Amino acid sequence: MDFLQANLLSLVIFFPLLGAVAIAFLPREEGGQHKGVALIASLITFVLSIPLATGFRAGARGFSFEERGQWAPNLGFSYHVGIDGVALLLVLLTTFLGPIVVLSSWKYIQERVKLYCIALLVLETAMIGTLAALDLVLFYVFWEAMLIPMYLLIGVWGSERRIYAAVKFFLFTFVGSVLMLLAIFYLWSHSAPAGQPRTFDYVALQAQMPALSDDVQKWLFLAFALAFAIKVPVWPLHTWLPDAHTEAPAAGSIVLAGVMLKMGTFGFVRYAMPLFPAAALRYAPAIAALGVIGIVYGSLMCMAQRDLKRLIAYSSVAHLGFVMLGLAALTPEAVNGAVLQMVNHGVSTGALFLIVGYFYERTHTRDLPQYGGVARVAPAMAAVFLVVVLSSIGLPGTNGFIGEFLILIGTFTSQLGSPGSARGQVLAVIGATGVILGAVYMLWMVQRVLFGPKRRVAEHGMPDLTVREWVTVAPLLAAILIIGVYPQPFLNATRVPADDLIQRVVRSRPARPRGAMLREPAPAESQGARAEGPR
Repeated sequence: MDFLQANLLSLVIFFPLLGAVAIAFLPREEGGQHKGVALIASLITFVLSIPLATGFRAGARGFSFEERGQWAPNLGFSYHVGIDGVALLLVLLTTFLGPIVVLSSWKYIQERVKLYCIALLVLETAMIGTLAALDLVLFYVFWEAMLIPMYLLIGVWGSERRIYAAVKFFLFTFVGSVLMLLAIFYLWSHSAPAGQPRTFDYVALQAQMPALSDDVQKWLFLAFALAFAIKVPVWPLHTWLPDAHTEAPAAGSIVLAGVMLKMGTFGFVRYAMPLFPAAALRYAPAIAALGVIGIVYGSLMCMAQRDLKRLIAYSSVAHLGFVMLGLAALTPEAVNGAVLQMVNHGVSTGALFLIVGYFYERTHTRDLPQYGGVARVAPAMAAVFLVVVLSSIGLPGTNGFIGEFLILIGTFTSQLGSPGSARGQVLAVIGATGVILGAVYMLWMVQRVLFGPKRRVAEHGMPDLTVREWVTVAPLLAAILIIGVYPQPFLNATRVPADDLIQRVVRSRPARPRGAMLREPAPAESQGARAEGPR
């Protein structure tokens, strides 16, 4: 029992990999066994992650379930993992979606099942490891390890243009990661005076980074931010996402939308902003503006789509624009709302891709004009689809409402790096149009798919949800309603890390000399006092 408690986080990280190793020793033709082992491994991983939530102290600062071990001390990197409230929610989201992903593709994937199951489990280990890593080399290893299994999922089991989409996904994310690696090497080289041991440890580096000049922080921040912005993806670096979603199998889209895109937003929260607070404050207005552009652009692009998966892919650009807007606003409401919206997007958009995958399994088409009247032939599937759509557009009582509301109200009260500025109010108003546009394109999609006269896909009937499919959608529906009705436990988990992030970034604002303030007229004097930030 003591061993389990002391190594709980490592067990959660590596148990899916253990399942992948077990599958590797099974006969190639035993597809049922491969899926069974993958399901059991993902279920056990989820069960192991529950004590992370029950044992987490929401009001404590620092990292919980920390583990540290020697890896290559002479080179300065070690095995160091731990989680705060932000990482906890995303780890739970990852383990929660794991069994759902395996079950969702139980009948759909019939070729190369062994490789498919191994890819899913290795990807789960890489994602959890990325969230838990507290050493920059360890983080980078897990970060890059995510690329290979997702490349295989898209390139092997995808649709007609799968190779193009897989290569585009790989090149976009890899190029940004190389620049981040160079920045990591720079941090290591300046982590200690010459002749003393250097380190890649995140906690140690975080304590040293404010000593860097503003110019150095600027370039390091941009290197990290580019890698994370591509992964989010932030407009205009989003062009790989619609292709990847469209060509990926349903399970690949669920993992990509549910968890992998959050690695980008998590990267801003964990690395880019805390390590380089002065640069984060400097570029906060630009990040917020790109987030708002993504909201409006993604919403407008959704209205022009005929492919169901492509429409939902562009909706991800819009929804993650809200997350970036909230992070850049640097107010408690906005940052907590942004973190909660990461979870909400994973649940709602993952559920959308799940249902669209079930549509495709039955009809072998994603073309919107060929749908219509589905509610008459598959009422249960239509009802589930409608509930998930309502959560995606932020209907009160569902999970999507809480996150978007906090982001918009927090942005409205934010000054976005310039005391006295009305930028926050302007961007919040423009961003709020995304809520209206989201209702327009989502309800338009529902009307064309579920209602109206029967078109080709519904003319000959469509099987409704099976027991296996109900098992996959029921937990997602429960999560939508639980978070929507009672979000406080999730907000309690993120409150302390969000406050610490805000204070660290805001305190990097340079204070104005007292003499200069005394010589200014009264109105300017009050502005200068506000520029000093919270005491």
